[in-house]
Amino acid sequence: MADLIARLREDGIQKRVIQEGRGELPDFQDGTKATFHFRTLHSDNEGSILDDSRTRGKPMELIIGKKFKLPVWETIVCTMREGEISQFLCDVKHVVLYPLVAKSLRNIAEGKDPLEGQRHCCGIAQMHEHNSLGHADLDALQQNPQPLIFHIEMLKVESPGTYQQDPWAMTDEEKAKAVPLIHQEGNRLYREGQVKEAAAKYYDAIACLKNLQMKEQPGSPDWIQLDLQITPLLLNYCQCKLMAQEYYEVLDHCSSILNKYEDNVKAYFKRGKAHAAVWNVQEAQADFAKVLELDPTLAPVVSRELRALETRIRQKDEEDKARFRGIFSH
Repeated sequence: MADLIARLREDGIQKRVIQEGRGELPDFQDGTKATFHFRTLHSDNEGSILDDSRTRGKPMELIIGKKFKLPVWETIVCTMREGEISQFLCDVKHVVLYPLVAKSLRNIAEGKDPLEGQRHCCGIAQMHEHNSLGHADLDALQQNPQPLIFHIEMLKVESPGTYQQDPWAMTDEEKAKAVPLIHQEGNRLYREGQVKEAAAKYYDAIACLKNLQMKEQPGSPDWIQLDLQITPLLLNYCQCKLMAQEYYEVLDHCSSILNKYEDNVKAYFKRGKAHAAVWNVQEAQADFAKVLELDPTLAPVVSRELRALETRIRQKDEEDKARFRGIFSH
């Protein structure tokens, strides 16, 4: 361990072990999966926190040898055992790309495309090309790079072949093959009532396809074919979000589908339900009317939704009247 720490120091990385780990140091061959919680801190006297994986509810998963955009993370985790907690003070040369990496991780935590805002160029070019990353703290760090401290808690180290690979770590060929399997797994989870878990699977499948789509010319046959695969997955994802009562996300996604595919009945129906849930009565009625126009066989289902909406409106009117009577009776 002393030799490892000495080599790190020579490369501009200072390691401080806070809690010893268990067992022997893993060999960390290519394909090894390291799962860990991290905190990123400024290296000044205040030591303020930039990012904390625990606040996002999910640890970081890093596949060794996959050329992660922040190579220093691979360097430092390869010195750690399971259960170990250590801090690493890293020179500026190791953390220049951290703002871009942090933006992607924050996008993932918010349910956005991790590649949102990035283009087909290297990280350094992206930093010079974009004025803002959308986060004031990352903008400041990008404009004035500083050494950073990474507080790492190593949760688990898994050898190649002993775990299911995450979509972001797959090759393009692996992504294309994995999408139908992930889709099926999402459907199974949904049927079993595990709606949140199903949504995560649909999201993973969408992320795979969007990553492939970014490499195609928008509007080209290959791009369109990928988009046609994304649409049913996105509708399944919206169904999960409807059940989770996350209505505004449903409105956004269904509207994005309808901007491209004006005859998508399912998108109109799900958007109508979301509009109804947030009291956009006219918009809901318009969407349900469009459903009937496109597919008259859905009349019984639409009638049921409209009756439910009318019942809710009457109940709300009665509650409002009762509330006003209470106000004026004082």
